[in-house]
Amino acid sequence: MPRRNTRCPGCGSSNIVNDNLYCQAQQVCADCGTVVSEGSLAQDPYNGPEISYSRTTVVKKKPCVNLIQGMERVKEMSRLLRVRKEVEELSLTYYRQAYEHKTFLNVTLQRKEILGGCCVLASCRQQRWPITLNTVSYLLNDDPAVVGEVYHEMIKVLNIQAPAFSVTDVMEAHCQEYKINPGHVPDELAEESRVLTKRAVALVELAADSWIVTGRHPLPIMMAAVYLAWQSLKPNPQRLKMSLEKFCRLGKVQKIKVAGPRITEMKGMLCKLGKEIPWYKQVLTPDNVVSLVGDILQHRYSLLRRAMKAHELSLLEKCPVNSPPAETPSSEVTEDAGQTPATSSVNAENEAGDKDESPKSPSELSDPQAQGSTQNWGKRVLFAPPCVVNPKKKKTERPALHVSEDDHISDSEIDSYIRTPQEARDFAVMQTMLKEQNKV
Repeated sequence: MPRRNTRCPGCGSSNIVNDNLYCQAQQVCADCGTVVSEGSLAQDPYNGPEISYSRTTVVKKKPCVNLIQGMERVKEMSRLLRVRKEVEELSLTYYRQAYEHKTFLNVTLQRKEILGGCCVLASCRQQRWPITLNTVSYLLNDDPAVVGEVYHEMIKVLNIQAPAFSVTDVMEAHCQEYKINPGHVPDELAEESRVLTKRAVALVELAADSWIVTGRHPLPIMMAAVYLAWQSLKPNPQRLKMSLEKFCRLGKVQKIKVAGPRITEMKGMLCKLGKEIPWYKQVLTPDNVVSLVGDILQHRYSLLRRAMKAHELSLLEKCPVNSPPAETPSSEVTEDAGQTPATSSVNAENEAGDKDESPKSPSELSDPQAQGSTQNWGKRVLFAPPCVVNPKKKKTERPALHVSEDDHISDSEIDSYIRTPQEARDFAVMQTMLKEQNKV
């Protein structure tokens, strides 16, 4: 239908009609086809609720495949450790936060797998569920040093406060790993987990008072304590003759190589204390000291004091009569005999530094060689930290050899450097070439 008072801007015709063929109404010139005006969708009435543009175009973000696999791995580790439901949920929460953090975005898949185990470890420690870093490393089948590095980085990034556990806190969980309960093994070799844990904890506490635990990995110490506790509870010939390797095979656990030296150190400690038992008159050796473990643990504080005093008296006997007796560093260790293992372990490093400044002992005064040089005080006391008893040897730098081109090298010295037939042939060719050059 033509509209009046409206002209086409192209041809000036007034024959303007409404074109309702499309969704928008338009005014078109019937003579030339020029669109004079067109409608707008925004002017149409809309009675619905307002919807933002971001809500209409948002796409739900799906988690990546590695994140899904990592969360499944965290669930598997939680079920293997038989932790509570809240520990598993907390581990999954930490894993999501750490996985999306910028620190762990561009790392290898190996470190992301380790990250899941570290989240389980941090959650267990926060919920007071005893577990060691070595256990997580064993489940991940990875190096404990790498696991520890990722763990410290994770708790620093997420700002997590995870309390550390001592050896005695995880001893009960460690003893339950040994399948030596009645019904699993013969009766003469079987032992209740509760009784075994009590004896093993007492051995670890005594080892802490004797500086054996200081600066050491806990897992070998726990294995050594469980092995000695199992032998001492029923010291029959079958148990005493069984080696650590056979014991681990009996308990269905993996043997740790470092546990052997820890057993030797604990037996040496028990021998030093067992010699102070007044009713035992036989010669005490590391082979028969296991039968006295119960008596030593029962009277350990009095035996520690007696052993320290006897050691000091033996040092005074070696001291010359004219020289005044000086207080030995072992008296300082005597004061620590009544401390708890946690106190002695925490103060180990500070006390080790203080004892270096102590006065000279009688043995040091009587030894003329020790007066001129600084002697290791760990050899003089009855018990000392491992880092003092066996200090690391300092590397001595060898002087650099200054060899100039004018130095003469004898034929015998050259022959000593030649090792293979190929070197001998090359040397012969070189000599021929030198002779030809000299002739020219």
